[in-house]
Amino acid sequence: MYGAIAGDIAGSLYEFNNIKTTNFKLFEKGSNYTDDSILTIAVADWILSDKKLTHTCLIQKLQEYGHTYNCPMGGFGGGFSCWLNSSNPLPYNSWGNGSAMRASAVGWAFDTLERTMEVAKISAEVTHNHPEGIKGAQATAAAIFLARNGKTKKEIQQYITTAFGYDLNRTYDEIRPTYTFNESCQETVPEAIIVFLESKDFEELLHLGVSLGGDSDTLTCIAGGIGEAFYGGIPSFVTKVIHERLDPHLAEIEHNFYAEYVTNKL
Repeated sequence: MYGAIAGDIAGSLYEFNNIKTTNFKLFEKGSNYTDDSILTIAVADWILSDKKLTHTCLIQKLQEYGHTYNCPMGGFGGGFSCWLNSSNPLPYNSWGNGSAMRASAVGWAFDTLERTMEVAKISAEVTHNHPEGIKGAQATAAAIFLARNGKTKKEIQQYITTAFGYDLNRTYDEIRPTYTFNESCQETVPEAIIVFLESKDFEELLHLGVSLGGDSDTLTCIAGGIGEAFYGGIPSFVTKVIHERLDPHLAEIEHNFYAEYVTNKL
């Protein structure tokens, strides 16, 4: 999950001002966590506090965090903002990439791929109940589960392609020249996984994710969550940045989640 937050922070300055080069300094002044990190941690808190993993508790957590941190950098998406402020929040058939960017905790918390897929579906469908929204969350969580369980990049690529039908045979260099902002799962999640597949280490992953363009904070958030699991953690200087940026309550939930679900798996 720190990997997802690192990707969010790294891409935060470039979400609406894409940079198409890897030659930039990570974590420039003004970079910060966005709604991606806030809702990622909300899902982690749900997993920690509701062992039955109910829709009701997840809705409460997403609304609680959305109202507590109601002016994140970049803002919330329009559909989610309406859902957030509804007295009777119902799923709105979204295929947006918000379901995928908040799914990284699911990839760490469960012992089987089948259970990971089940909970990823729950985590998405309270808002993103469109098949593509559910698929994006499941693909992200599954990739993290496979990565932390020692699967090779080739094995992860083959599983995601077979299970979800994403085209992962494209290259970063083929995508970058014409890739523009897109908030859909179907045009963010595959690109994020390709970034992970082509990266040589976690730091390079952050540069590749941001410089691909598009919805850069969300794309790099998704890639970063997978990269952390595959590379066995994140560099210490990245951890330092996260600790400097995160609100104390968000940092506490992260710490508690790692203590219960992550530390003994890295």
